[in-house]
Amino acid sequence: MHVGVYLAHPRRSSFNHALFHAVVDELRGRGCDVRACDLYAEGFDPALSSGETGTVESAPTAEDPQVARHRREIAGMDALVFIHPNWWGMPPAILTGWLQRVLAPGVAYKLGTADGEPAGLLTAGRALILNTSDTPLDRELAEFGDPLQRIWASCVLPYVGVDDVRRVVFRAVTDATVEERASWLRQARAEAAALIA
Repeated sequence: MHVGVYLAHPRRSSFNHALFHAVVDELRGRGCDVRACDLYAEGFDPALSSGETGTVESAPTAEDPQVARHRREIAGMDALVFIHPNWWGMPPAILTGWLQRVLAPGVAYKLGTADGEPAGLLTAGRALILNTSDTPLDRELAEFGDPLQRIWASCVLPYVGVDDVRRVVFRAVTDATVEERASWLRQARAEAAALIA
């Protein structure tokens, strides 16, 4: 099974990095071919160029070889994992830029009808999103309505053909004890194992 694991956090000592390494280790230990991508370490440029904004009928040109490689790789994935913090109810800008540059029309989706209903082109039928947050759950739901759930499970992944969207939020990370973090890492491993079961 081919699995893409994408990390978006700039600090190597972050809990997001610990989640990334635990998930990659778990998946590789279960025999998966894992494309482990730390977007910050890779120096991914999130800025969409005008040349990459092609038509919906065909894939826009990716003159950047890094973007072209990511597009080729994601087309062959069986499952996807995204790991990132909740920053202002959004993924970090580097991941948002990755989504815009890599999940391009003709690569990840096509518009097949006049009403704009998309046809997803990705073969990855399932995805796991692991988020970290310092916002208490009751406040998140009452004041913000969990915008990351809407972004991933309504706006992005179904659009490109990923219907099985699983998401886990670890909170509150800043005040978490060593024991809580260890428990969360075990949970992340279990979620990764369930994703490929």
